[in-house]
Amino acid sequence: MYPGTWAARTPDKPALVMAGSGRTLTYAELEERSLRLAHVMHDAGLEMGDVVALLSDNRPETYEAYWAALRSGLYITAVNHNLSAEEVSYIVRDCGAKALLVSPAKSELAASLDVEMPTMLTFGGDYEDALAAATAEPLAAQPHGDDLLYSSGTTGRPKGIKPPLPPIAVDEPGYVYPTVFGALYGFDEDTVYLSPAPAYHAAPLRFGGVIHTLGGTLVMMEKFDAEGALRAIERYRVTHTQMVPTMFVRMLKLPDDVRASYDVSSLRVVVHAAAPCPVDVKRRMIEWLGPIVHEYYASTESNGATFIDSQAWLRKPGSVGTALMGTVRICGDDGGLLGPGEVGTVYFEREQRTFDYHNDPDKTASTQHPEHDNWTTVGDLGYLDEDGYLFLTDRKAFMIISGGVNIYPQEIEDLFSLHPAVTDIAVIGVPDDEMGERVVAFVEVAPSAVPGDELAAELTAYARERIAHFKVPREFHFRDELPRTPTGKMVKGKLRDEYAG
Repeated sequence: MYPGTWAARTPDKPALVMAGSGRTLTYAELEERSLRLAHVMHDAGLEMGDVVALLSDNRPETYEAYWAALRSGLYITAVNHNLSAEEVSYIVRDCGAKALLVSPAKSELAASLDVEMPTMLTFGGDYEDALAAATAEPLAAQPHGDDLLYSSGTTGRPKGIKPPLPPIAVDEPGYVYPTVFGALYGFDEDTVYLSPAPAYHAAPLRFGGVIHTLGGTLVMMEKFDAEGALRAIERYRVTHTQMVPTMFVRMLKLPDDVRASYDVSSLRVVVHAAAPCPVDVKRRMIEWLGPIVHEYYASTESNGATFIDSQAWLRKPGSVGTALMGTVRICGDDGGLLGPGEVGTVYFEREQRTFDYHNDPDKTASTQHPEHDNWTTVGDLGYLDEDGYLFLTDRKAFMIISGGVNIYPQEIEDLFSLHPAVTDIAVIGVPDDEMGERVVAFVEVAPSAVPGDELAAELTAYARERIAHFKVPREFHFRDELPRTPTGKMVKGKLRDEYAG
């Protein structure tokens, strides 16, 4: 199934609604407009396996572009529009895009790019002219396309993740995301799914596509804010949503009377992913919403996944669950398998390798197990307990080694997640002549708190009461804002560069 299926069955049903403005795209409109755009791309010379890039804020045309690509055997590269012109230029060049679709809000950024683009259309302008001039006749063939998305670049240049194109037509079953997640979370025609995150990220983009494949309604926020999300849940009677832990924290820090003033009883499933969730935060979400909070652990690479529901999580607090796609393997630095409770690199075993890094064979090779071609890792560290539940400790790139001891920043960051003086926190290791590395914290201070030595002393005392003293940050640096992506990933490379400077 795909939007064309639902355009025939329920043409006037909203496929997409913008949460703030209420602007709506019906299934009939999504089908016709994505079909016209597919013809525009074909007439511009794009062939199966070519790439169309998208530089846009959240708006209905996002999914017109998505489905035009997926019904044409094309790759779509949705680009983070908050990047600099140089960074966007790199991605557009690296992916080899032959067409670029731009929203009016990003037209100035697009004009400053250092790329030669044979086809570039701006939503609302020449884009509408191109669609009007194109035929709405069905395509002769509709080979299934896919996304070619770039990592957040939290530890270096973004990497393009290129899967093989699915060997199916767009209206045939077998595409991985509807197949796996549709059944897992009960997505169907009655689903009203709130997407509060930017659609240039993997999970928001792909899950929106899942909703359209299965005939539900996607409610897309223009931009996340905590009370706005509650307002949208009440207004549209949202049944499912997916958030990241920082969004949970923002909602939990709303005044109790504000949270209580919104009717969220329509919710059946609240999914979270993308970044580790502090135990106290998740426990409070379950206490507030009930046992409807689900979690999966995966990556843009889609090399494997785990999942856990509320009931299992309450038995195994902090776990990201058991295998959903692939088999979890925990390995030491020498590649050998580790036993229960032993921290090592998290690999997923699949029948075959599922991705390559575009234009980067060395990086691709670095993800592979030294002895097994079909075991891959994205660099996370963790352990399995005796029941096979996976617990993540941190990313290998973020681990601090101080005095020969491994320190995982995630544990320290989780400790402060609900502290009233802390809006956000990032912990890094910096060079130290004596210890090798020392622990340093960057803190985004809550409006009610005053940054300075007194607050640093308070946070130090708070930590020393709760964790081993060697893990307590030796320095606290206060900032108005920390460099976190909208899907919750902290860009620690920027903090390391700032500290070094």
